[in-house]
Amino acid sequence: MEAELAAAIREHGMAIYPLLFLLVALEIGVAPLFFLPGDPLLFLCGALTVQGGLETGPLIGVFFVATLLGNALAYSTGAWIALQARQRDWRWLEGPALARARKFFAGHGGWGLVVVPYVAVLRTFAPVAAGLALMDRRRFALATLAAAALWSVGLVAAGRYFGQVPLVREHLGVFVLSGVALAAVGAVLKRLLRRSSDPV
Repeated sequence: MEAELAAAIREHGMAIYPLLFLLVALEIGVAPLFFLPGDPLLFLCGALTVQGGLETGPLIGVFFVATLLGNALAYSTGAWIALQARQRDWRWLEGPALARARKFFAGHGGWGLVVVPYVAVLRTFAPVAAGLALMDRRRFALATLAAAALWSVGLVAAGRYFGQVPLVREHLGVFVLSGVALAAVGAVLKRLLRRSSDPV
């Protein structure tokens, strides 16, 4: 991934920014594309700013706006489904899970959305769930503004910082792949623990 991205930067220059924008916006905003790289991409791009070709400020701006757009798209999708469910009496959509989601987003949903960008898969589906639960739009907007700022600044800055460490710079691809693997293992373990705690 590192070599391909570096080559794309050398070949396309400034034109790489719209592609990075699209990747992040689609990963967050379109549920079937949840598998696209999120955290590794931001970290890797931050590390590549040390080598030149990418500028830290514009990069953070691109990721910040892409995150906002993706969240807005995902929320709108969930809200549209909730509206259709009401109009068409989709009773299968109503149930204890949705009731718990509405209670969560009414109480602690703002804080949950601030930290959720750092969790693979949830980064994509949490905004959809917020829309389904018809979370207050103003609270959602404020939470996602904070989340987008923390995620984009935090990961790009971390990538830039560690990209200056010789050991990390020389084995950047290994560190990125390790991060992907850890995120995947964490998601699987969380799912298994949730299943084991469910009543039979």
